[in-house]
Amino acid sequence: MNTYIAFLRGINVGGHKKVPMAELRALLSKIGLEKVQTYIQSGNVIFQSKETDVKTLQAEIEKALFKHFEFEVPVLVITPQYLKQIFDDCPFSEDQKVNSYFMFLYSVPDKDLVKEVTEQSYPNETFAVTDPSVYFYSSVGYGKAKCSNSFFERKLKVTATARNYKTMVKLISLSLTN
Repeated sequence: MNTYIAFLRGINVGGHKKVPMAELRALLSKIGLEKVQTYIQSGNVIFQSKETDVKTLQAEIEKALFKHFEFEVPVLVITPQYLKQIFDDCPFSEDQKVNSYFMFLYSVPDKDLVKEVTEQSYPNETFAVTDPSVYFYSSVGYGKAKCSNSFFERKLKVTATARNYKTMVKLISLSLTN
């Protein structure tokens, strides 16, 4: 069995796309995923599967979600080792890292768009764009930042989902002990 983490984009935000976690766990178990567990309400799922292709898993989960909830939810499936690598590769100092956000890109952004966005700067905000992710830190907090997840989605023309440091640490812990 292989352990995976699935990130569900945009659920349970502001009363939109409501996905109860107990219902989600039951649905994913029903499609054959094992040891399904969720962490907080924002779409973090740890599970096991014999399937080795993450794209197949993503498609199966997206299909099940659409069929059950009747709305589309972008899903990104990664391994615990990949999650830890992205976490470990954070270019910020430890002080900044503990207040950082990690944005997972669902596809590789165009190099020209990456160049354009990295040439921009905003006071109190620092970010680094890599193929699989955007590392983001704001000294005034994420809620007041110009460079939100939506900002990077628009500028890079890719789907992305953000997780904070605390969530990353917990997901690494839960997924590597499975």
